[in-house]
Amino acid sequence: MKYYIIAGEASGDLHGSNLMKALLNKDVSANFRFWGGDLMQAVGGELVVHYKERSFMGFTEVLMNLKKIFGLMSFCKKDIEAFQPDVIIFIDNSGFNLPIAKWAKSKNYRTNYYISPQVWASRASRVQKIKRDIDDMFVILPFEKAFYNNYGYEVNFVGHPLIDAIQNTTFDSETYFKRKHNLSDKPIIALLPGSRKQEIKKMLGVMLSVVDDFKDYQFVIAGAPSQDLSFYQSFLKENQITVVQNETYNLLKIASAALVTSGTATLETALFKVPQVVCYKANFISYHIAKRIITLKFISLVNLIMNQEIVKELIQHDLNSDKLKKHLGIILDPDYRKKMIENYNILEEKLGGVGASKLTAHLIYKKLNV
Repeated sequence: MKYYIIAGEASGDLHGSNLMKALLNKDVSANFRFWGGDLMQAVGGELVVHYKERSFMGFTEVLMNLKKIFGLMSFCKKDIEAFQPDVIIFIDNSGFNLPIAKWAKSKNYRTNYYISPQVWASRASRVQKIKRDIDDMFVILPFEKAFYNNYGYEVNFVGHPLIDAIQNTTFDSETYFKRKHNLSDKPIIALLPGSRKQEIKKMLGVMLSVVDDFKDYQFVIAGAPSQDLSFYQSFLKENQITVVQNETYNLLKIASAALVTSGTATLETALFKVPQVVCYKANFISYHIAKRIITLKFISLVNLIMNQEIVKELIQHDLNSDKLKKHLGIILDPDYRKKMIENYNILEEKLGGVGASKLTAHLIYKKLNV
């Protein structure tokens, strides 16, 4: 079978690569052509466009790059027609993927979506377009199935692929990891400022502002695979901070606490049972547009899934040095840590256990062979 897969950022690359591996176990002759990253490329097939080339964050950044985005969409459609896939698999990245899905359905391609657009957060009216354009939807959050059912759209809850990704990771020992990166024996506070340049610029400075208040700890930045080391070094100045690139899981495995930019990383941090403070800051225009269209009580996946505040969220003006210092101090308390980990265990149960990639691949391949 011929599979055309479109993923748009580092997390999509991760989940796309694991889905491709699972599809190969079902279909040894699988032929992949994809938009993704290094992890998907390592599985095999043909990489069309790397996600680094289309990493835009926020409303204003998208507007400033509309010409490039429309050009990529036009190219994508032509590339799909040249490849003639048996199925197109969209992974998250709704701003790009939903318009392509509308076009693809009009051309009678089979359309699958893995990792739903966050229509439950804003503009729920998009569900009707998804019903029209997507043959099969595979959702990874437990509340999404009920959400779609309310609109008469039957979707498949497959569990969260992060559980698979973590289980399939080979970890360094703590001693080896610290020696490799010249780390001391002090306990570690991990900084996860995001993967896009725009969000890192917004988050990392305020995260670093509390370093001198916690001298009994060492701060380590989780560098994203999409960014060069030199980009992070421009923020460090006199701070003796280590940047560990593309080893976030090894870092979280031994971290005592973390400051985390809102997104998939909040859930990864929870699955590693690391107490965290969730951080989010956008530019003024993007924030106020989002504030008017997003209807959620929380922004972090941890709190959304649990439907209560399990982790502290510092958003926009609340994300400042004083509040970050206060709440980092709170989560470092052993009793607070114990309670947070109890909640994390409940969260993991809600996510449905291992096997998301395998189940999704099974369902996709099964439908192709009906």
